[in-house]
Amino acid sequence: SRRRSCRCVMTSIGDLPEDVLVELLSLLPARELVGTCSLVCTQWRYVVDLATLWKRKCQRDGFYLPNLDRTVSDWKTFYMLCNLKRNLIKNPCAEENFQHWKLDHNEGDKWKIENLPGAHGTDLPVPAVHKYFVTSYGPCFKSQLITLQKEGYWNQLMDEKRPEIVVKDWYAARFDCGCRYELTVRLLSEDYSILEEFHPEPVVIEQWSDAVWREISHTFQNYPAGVRYIWFQHGGQDTQFWAGWYGIRVTNSSITIGPLT
Repeated sequence: SRRRSCRCVMTSIGDLPEDVLVELLSLLPARELVGTCSLVCTQWRYVVDLATLWKRKCQRDGFYLPNLDRTVSDWKTFYMLCNLKRNLIKNPCAEENFQHWKLDHNEGDKWKIENLPGAHGTDLPVPAVHKYFVTSYGPCFKSQLITLQKEGYWNQLMDEKRPEIVVKDWYAARFDCGCRYELTVRLLSEDYSILEEFHPEPVVIEQWSDAVWREISHTFQNYPAGVRYIWFQHGGQDTQFWAGWYGIRVTNSSITIGPLT
C-alpha cells in the first residue's frame, strides 16, 4: 500500500494573532519583556508597549481590581510599581540587632532592643512584630539612607511619574516615665540637597501615660523631580533623665513607593 505523505507547515510566533501574543508574552517577567522582547522586532516592541499586556500581567499577579479601570492611565508603570512595592526600610523591627541602621546619636545608656510589650508597656496591634528599639536618658537617633536606583526605582520613573512615597513609624512610651519622640524624613537629590522634608513637631509624652503604641504617617506627593535618595531618621530620649532605658520606643518603621492596591 502506498504510504500517504503529509506536509506540516511551520508558522513563526510572529504569525500569531495579537491577543494570543499578548497572552504568551504576559507570562514572562517584566525585566525580560522590557530588556529583551522589545528588541526582537517591531511587532514585539508594539505588543510589549500595549496597555492590554500590562493589564493582563496585573491580573495574573493579583494587582488588578475592576475599579482600577477608571483610575489607571499607564498600566505598564502601574505594574512596575506594584511589582517593586515593599518596605524599603531594612530591619524595621529589631530582628537583626542594629544591622542596616546608622546610630547618629547614642548617648545616655545608649540604644537598646527589648521584647514586646516590655516593662510598663503595651502590645503593638501588629501581631508579627515582636521587638522594638528603645532610647535612653541622652539623645538617641538612628537613620537609614535609601538609594532608590539600588532598590529598582530608576531616575526616569521617579522624575516623570513621581509615585507616592508613604512613610510610617510606630512609637510608644513607658507608663512610668515621660519621653520625647522625633521623626525626620528627607527626599534628597543626587548631590544630597534636600528637595522635600517631613519633620513634624516633636511628640512629648508625659509621665503616667497610657503607654499605647501610636502610628505616624506621611505621604509625599507632587514632589520635585530629581529625587535619588530617601533619608529616614527617628529617635528621642526620656524627659526625666533616669539611668537605663526609659525613653521613647520605636518599631515597625516603613517606607513604601507606589500605588495602593
